[in-house]
Amino acid sequence: MDPIWVPLALTLKVALWATAINLVLGIAVAFGLSRWRSHMREVVDSVLTLPLVLPPTVLGYYLLVLLGRRGTFGAWLDRLGIELVFTWQGAVIASTLVAFPLVQKAARAAFEAVDPQLEDAARVLGLGGAATFFRVSLPLASRGITAGALLAFARAMGEFGATLMISGNLPGRTQTLSVAIYAAVQAGDDRSAGVMVAVTSIVCVLALLLAGWLAPDHLRRARP
Repeated sequence: MDPIWVPLALTLKVALWATAINLVLGIAVAFGLSRWRSHMREVVDSVLTLPLVLPPTVLGYYLLVLLGRRGTFGAWLDRLGIELVFTWQGAVIASTLVAFPLVQKAARAAFEAVDPQLEDAARVLGLGGAATFFRVSLPLASRGITAGALLAFARAMGEFGATLMISGNLPGRTQTLSVAIYAAVQAGDDRSAGVMVAVTSIVCVLALLLAGWLAPDHLRRARP
């Protein structure tokens, strides 16, 4: 296999796993925040949005402190025989953390746009809380959630700083496309770097175009 496609395949695997995890976590958190009536709601939302504004190297450092062998959770995981540092699974965790706010923000906006009278009507007709969520709230918010997931996928595709710190740069094992581009530039391999940049750009542009097409009007007008 051409060396260029090795990091691409790994990047797609990492981005897909990160997007899938973020869909589950983002939908759950977003729905909870959209229905939570408390002055602390915006504080929690701000904390969850931090990965969008913090430097990726800061996030990578936090992950090393938490997941390293001497870290808060790393020592416990090490006793279980689980190693996350310098693995592709570590790259998934880094990408998940960085891209999470994109799913959570889009999903929350989508859930808040659902007409509460439709949910009330479903309950009057005898649906329980879970049935109302899966049969009314989630389908009505699905376009916004899907748009957020595509944005998160594009963000995970391009993640560099946190991924490099937690998973390193091991060709064929943890070297994602963005890290491979950095390594190629450092080595003076402009041809490989150019091809990988083009591939990354095309995939991310397609994801953004699809996200823009799926996003409801209120999400298109919303501030980032």
